[in-house]
Amino acid sequence: MKAPKPRVVRSPGPRRPRRMDPLATLPLFFSLAHRRAVVIGGNDAAAWKAELLSAAGAAVEVWHVNPSAEMAQLAADPPGGPVDLKRRAWDADCLAGAALVVAVSEDAGDAARIFEAARATGVPVNVVDQPRYCTFQFGSIVNRSPLVVGISTDGAAPVFGQAVRSRIEALLPFGFARWGAAAKAWRREIAGLHLGAAARRRFWEAFAGLALSAPDRAPGASDRQKLLRAARGAAKADAEGHVTLVGAGPGDPELLTLKAVRALRSADVILFDDLVAAEILDFARREAKRMLVGKTGYRPSCTQDDINALMIALARSGKRVVRLKAGDPMIFGRAGEEIAALEAAGIACEIIPGISAAQGAAASLKVSLTQRNDARRVQFVTAHAHGGRLPEELDFAALADPQATTAVYMPLGRLRDLVRRLREAGADPDRPACAIFHATRHDERIVGGTLATIDARIQALGVSGPCLLLIGSVLLSRHAAWEGKKRSAGQVPAK
Repeated sequence: MKAPKPRVVRSPGPRRPRRMDPLATLPLFFSLAHRRAVVIGGNDAAAWKAELLSAAGAAVEVWHVNPSAEMAQLAADPPGGPVDLKRRAWDADCLAGAALVVAVSEDAGDAARIFEAARATGVPVNVVDQPRYCTFQFGSIVNRSPLVVGISTDGAAPVFGQAVRSRIEALLPFGFARWGAAAKAWRREIAGLHLGAAARRRFWEAFAGLALSAPDRAPGASDRQKLLRAARGAAKADAEGHVTLVGAGPGDPELLTLKAVRALRSADVILFDDLVAAEILDFARREAKRMLVGKTGYRPSCTQDDINALMIALARSGKRVVRLKAGDPMIFGRAGEEIAALEAAGIACEIIPGISAAQGAAASLKVSLTQRNDARRVQFVTAHAHGGRLPEELDFAALADPQATTAVYMPLGRLRDLVRRLREAGADPDRPACAIFHATRHDERIVGGTLATIDARIQALGVSGPCLLLIGSVLLSRHAAWEGKKRSAGQVPAK
């Protein structure tokens, strides 16, 4: 048997957040209070745009010879800023000094003239339903002012944008408007208390949490005082720093727990492993420092001692540290070593569990790990001991039990040895086995077979990456399909 390759050591290193993916348009929020906005057109579509601008506080001028009755009613009772009906045709002079121009015109020549006149004046312009004559666009709006959400599809699918708006409308209670108003009223007072950056951030984090938990009641002075006391106490505790071990789950970012998301959003530093999906780090604050501290077999890896020392040093400097691990930190995540090191150093720590790789794989397969009459227990083992060897202390007789479901973590390097030892312990070579690569991710691959065939099938496919091996009779319902596909398609089955 070949000796395992020597491990190449690397040091923990910073990683910048993922760059912003390309944007079709840049979402901006114009402050229009007491600013002049021009609407060219007098029909009902123009009236809706004029009402929107007035609601945003603009002083709206409507240029049209014969505005509609709806436009006249709007001018008589505007929702915000005044609406002034000029009752004559537009000209280039009416655009000068405007904050923006909105036009409703079905005449292509007129639309082009409005666009060119606005562009010459340097005024943002939108000719409704004519994208080529627009320098900005209106999106669908969810109004919980001062909380405002805008949705845009860059004109590609307005109905889709409206459907998204409806979904967000259902998620955001109308009571959020009261919380938004309170935040606006309290901000100057909170800023004047000289709390310090950490305490202010704790205050607003707690404010957001309270708003989300009690959106249907109005916040009061007692809430403000309670939040202030909590923020001061949290800031004092944060001066000593602490570490949170967070399970990132098997890969799909939607499988993160709410508590894990909150921890990521409040972290100062995130120490993450190679197996953590990049999309999960997107939940973190943009300001949070990210450091890769992964341990990967046969490739450059950080030592556990270096990771422990880094966690302790960061916490002692007052940082809120998240140690982010793929799957669940308490299952083959070396959490025990890290907890022991933190406790020995007197550093406070918290554990936030995650969905394990075995759970994620079972969900992808739609297989119960504890199916009645087929599995009386579930056992988690690793095929990767120190130095990359197959662990000698494994109880192969227990693993060969036909009424157990076995989840093998990191099986690839020693899969052939593992199968051999299982068969020597009496395991049926026809027992179903399944290798799941990148479980729950968009690039998930599933290779099904038996103890006798699984290694050859993986080799034939050339599949690589994070892998979990499931063995047991609970896979029988899937096993028949894998074998059927193999006979009919003449190739190794894979998802």
